[in-house]
Amino acid sequence: MTDQTQAFFTAAVHERDPLIAQALNNERKRQQNQIELIASENIVSRAVLDALGHEMTNKTLEGYPGNRFHGGGEFVDVVEQAAIDRAKELFHCGYANVQPHSGSQANLAVFFLLLKPGDKVLSLDLAAGGHLSHGMKGNLSGRWFEAHSYKVNPQNEVIDYDDVERTAEEVRPKLLIAGGSAYPREIDFERMGRIAKKVGAWFLVDMAHIAGLVAGGVHPSPFPHADIVTCTTTKTLRGPRGGLILTNNEDWFKKLQSAVFPGVQGSLHSQVLAAKAICLGEALRDDFKVYAAQVKANAKVLAATLIERGVRIVSGGTDTHLVLLDLSSKGLNGKQAEVVLARANITSNKNPIPNDGPRPADWVGMRLGVAAATTRGMKEDAFVKLGNIIADLIEAEASGKADAVVEAAKVEVARLTAAFPVYGG
Repeated sequence: MTDQTQAFFTAAVHERDPLIAQALNNERKRQQNQIELIASENIVSRAVLDALGHEMTNKTLEGYPGNRFHGGGEFVDVVEQAAIDRAKELFHCGYANVQPHSGSQANLAVFFLLLKPGDKVLSLDLAAGGHLSHGMKGNLSGRWFEAHSYKVNPQNEVIDYDDVERTAEEVRPKLLIAGGSAYPREIDFERMGRIAKKVGAWFLVDMAHIAGLVAGGVHPSPFPHADIVTCTTTKTLRGPRGGLILTNNEDWFKKLQSAVFPGVQGSLHSQVLAAKAICLGEALRDDFKVYAAQVKANAKVLAATLIERGVRIVSGGTDTHLVLLDLSSKGLNGKQAEVVLARANITSNKNPIPNDGPRPADWVGMRLGVAAATTRGMKEDAFVKLGNIIADLIEAEASGKADAVVEAAKVEVARLTAAFPVYGG
C-alpha cells in the first residue's frame, strides 16, 4: 500500500480538510453552548451517531431484505429487517417501510401510490400549522395535484371538525391529510377518519412532529383510524434524518415497496437504516416513555410561563412538544424575536400563525419546541427559567433596550448549558 493510499484511510478531517474540520468543531461547540428550541430538532444518542459514521455508509443497495439488486448486502439486511420489525412493534402496525430519505419523500411515495396528477388533496392550511409537502403551491405536491386546505377556528385556533367535514364534502378529495409542522394541539384522528370515509377519501396522517409522543404513549395514535401514516425519525422520535411509512392495509404492502423504490427514490442509505434501527430500539425502552412524558410536561410549563408573562400563545396552550407564539401585540415579528433570542444563545425560528400573511418577513409568529432541551435532561424548573428569559428578551426587544438584557440572558443560558452538557460537554 502506498503512503498516499494509507493516508486516504487514516487521515483525520483536520488533516484532510481544515475548513470543514473547523466548521464541524464550531457546530459541536454551538450545540453545547446554545439551547435548541427549534421544534423540528432533537439530539441523537451516541449510538446513533456511531452508526451514521460507520463503514456501512460504503454499501450501495437497492430493493428490500432478501431481494436486493446488488450483492454483499447480508448485514444491511439484518439492519433493515430490525428497523422494520421495531417500527411495527413500536407503532402497532402490520407494515413499515424504513427506506424513505425524509418525511417529505415518504409523503411523496404515498402520493405516488394513491394519486394521479390532478387528483384533489385536502390538508391543513400552511399558516394554520400545515406542511409544505401536503400541497403548498411551490412544492411538487401543490404543482402536480389539486390542493385544497382547511383552516382552524379563528376564535380558539384549533381545528373545527364540522368545518373540515363541510369542506371535504364540497371538495371531495381523493386524499385527506392530518398533521403538520406547527399545530400544537392533539388531532381527533377518529373524527378525521370518519370524514375521510364519508367522502370516499384515503386518510393519511403525517405524524412527523409527534411520532415520539405517540411511541411514548403520551399522545393518541393515528391507528386504527388512518389508512396510512408517515413520519420522520428525527424530531420527537430522537433519531437520524429520514422517514417512515406505516400501514395496516395489506393490499398496499407490496405496492408501497415499489412506490418507494423505484417509485420516488433509488438506492437506500445503509448507515441511516442502522441509525433508524437503533433509535426505534431506544424508543421501545421504558426510559423513552419517561422522556416523552417529560417533553409534554416541559412544553406545558413553557407555555404557561410565557402566558403568565403576557406573551400570547396560539390556541392558548399546547398538547404536544411545541409552543407557538403570537408576537403581534408586542409590536414584533417572528424574525426580530428569533434574532434577539439567538443573541442570547437560544435557537428558535419564525413561523406563520393562523391568518398570517404569505411573506415570511411579515410573519408575527415564532415556534418553540422542547424536545432537544428535554433530551439534555432539562425539566420543569429549567423551562420556567427559560420561559422567563424568553419573555425578558421579547419585552426588551419591543422596548428597544435589548443589549443589557441579552448579556444577562447569556449568563443564565450558559449556566443551563453547563448544567446539562451534550456528549459530555
